[in-house]
Amino acid sequence: MTPSVMVISLIFVGISMLVSWRLKSKFNQYNQVFLSNGLTGREIAEKMLRDNNIHDVQVKSSEGFLSDHYNPANKTVNLSPDVYNNATIAAAAVAAHECGHAVQHATAYRWLNFRSKMVPVVQFSSGIVQWVLLAGILLIKAFPVLLLAGIILFGLTTLFSLITLPVEFDASNRALAWLNNTSTLNKGEHDKAKDALWWAAMTYVVAAVSSVAILIQYIFIYLGASRRD
Repeated sequence: MTPSVMVISLIFVGISMLVSWRLKSKFNQYNQVFLSNGLTGREIAEKMLRDNNIHDVQVKSSEGFLSDHYNPANKTVNLSPDVYNNATIAAAAVAAHECGHAVQHATAYRWLNFRSKMVPVVQFSSGIVQWVLLAGILLIKAFPVLLLAGIILFGLTTLFSLITLPVEFDASNRALAWLNNTSTLNKGEHDKAKDALWWAAMTYVVAAVSSVAILIQYIFIYLGASRRD
């Protein structure tokens, strides 16, 4: 890793840590505010799925803090214990968001489909990209094509991060629209849920911008080496 890439990486690591801290802070804050309707995250999720005529998706409890996710492979909405069991604003926001992904899957949302198709490729590229980039930097004079290969691999992971943005924002929008249209949350509760989901989305934004910035640096390094040749 070159000094410029290292500096950019450290800057975004710092930003990412701040955003993650803020997200956890918001979650903990809103996890102390109980819903007036008394519905737990599990009940919110099951209600949203029913209202969207989705009957083949199970809502399950999964271990871990903020480990919530939708698994399209086995059609399960997996909620962390704090979300699954609690009747709080944080639980409602997270549960509805994950169900937003289930709705995307059921309606064949194109960005989710595209992202899912990229998963095997990204899993492969992310496992070797750092080693290829390192070798490309060390051997840039003798084998510049190696760095180019690393840039292509890193470009795939960057593209994946960018595609994740509309998927996550759309899931949140679906969640908030449903929470509002069904009057599941009152106005004050809805505003707090929106705030929690906004900070969750910012973690993906930071990751995507960081990936793009680092990719550009590697491209500049490659172009600079090509000009010297």
